[in-house]
Amino acid sequence: MIELEGVPELIDPVMVAAFEGWNDAGDAASTAVAHLEREWKGEVFAALDAEDYYDFQVNRPTVFMDGGVRKITWPTTRLSVVRVGGEKPRDLVLVRGIEPSMRWRSFCNELLGFAHELGVELVVVLGALLGDTPHTRPVPVSGVTSDPDLAQRMDLEETKYEGPTGIVGVLQEACTHAGVPAVSLWAAVPHYVSQPPNPKATLALLNRLEDLLDLRIPQGELPEDARAWQVGVDQLAAEDSEVAEYVQTLEEARDTAELPEASGEAIAREFERYLRRRDVSPPSPGGHATADGGEGGSYLRDSPSGKNRPPKPDASGGPRGDAPKGDAAPGDVPKGNVPKGNVPKDDPATGDAAAGDVSKGDAATGDDEDGSED
Repeated sequence: MIELEGVPELIDPVMVAAFEGWNDAGDAASTAVAHLEREWKGEVFAALDAEDYYDFQVNRPTVFMDGGVRKITWPTTRLSVVRVGGEKPRDLVLVRGIEPSMRWRSFCNELLGFAHELGVELVVVLGALLGDTPHTRPVPVSGVTSDPDLAQRMDLEETKYEGPTGIVGVLQEACTHAGVPAVSLWAAVPHYVSQPPNPKATLALLNRLEDLLDLRIPQGELPEDARAWQVGVDQLAAEDSEVAEYVQTLEEARDTAELPEASGEAIAREFERYLRRRDVSPPSPGGHATADGGEGGSYLRDSPSGKNRPPKPDASGGPRGDAPKGDAAPGDVPKGNVPKGNVPKDDPATGDAAAGDVSKGDAATGDDEDGSED
């Protein structure tokens, strides 16, 4: 039994989780949970034992100096709690860490143990995958669940994906088998500019989380960061005619697919979000999955030999070679990082870091050598 000290009784708690690694293209999902911790001043109350779940040759600890004292930060997964104010206050249990290297079932069972002790009513896992989506358009975000009743009640897609998965898919299924309602939200990140950060995708995930939980999330500097990110990618794309042509092809495919969707429902959602922001005062205080379950890299990345370029699109509008095939990964990835309207009806994908991406283990958080928090 898990004993929690110093954690008050929670109000209608929801667990929101994200993990660095294959399920976190552009670091969009883990950055979203970090944003919630920062804006709502989350208090860490537990950390999983790094020895049980991580290969330190894959996710290496980091050394730092604290007041002249040498300390080590170990890669791990931490849990914190925040209270969201307003007319109907509620608590969020935030889980942020790294996809474990081993013992995934034990890892999920330990998180579910915390969920049970805290009375968590719903688990929401955030993820991001690489897809054929232009950076100039709104980021597609898909919501999926394994529970048909929950899918109908919360207007989500019921996952029917079959194929490789990552910790997001495994955790969602573990929740389902334990009788805990679980949802995963997936943002589609342009595969030709996959390197982190991607504040536009992070903002899109937070907006969808707002709609799902019917609460207001302070955005801080994310809107400005998202605009600056898009301007930067625009400039990079403009320097290469092939990239610019490819982006235009994606835009045309996206706009064509969305024409039937440019109707009342999307407009109403945006209007409701606007009203919520106007009427509610701010509360106080690796490689990545692709739509076909594989791995993807980045095209707009500087190297000594110059920028990598995407393959020219074929007649179908997708890049030649390794373009996502439209299927989503298990329980985590929406089928397609595709434009709204083509939102995957299957699960999202999950897995290991894409080739060429450096493991984020050194930046991972954990317990200090002397047991103190860093």
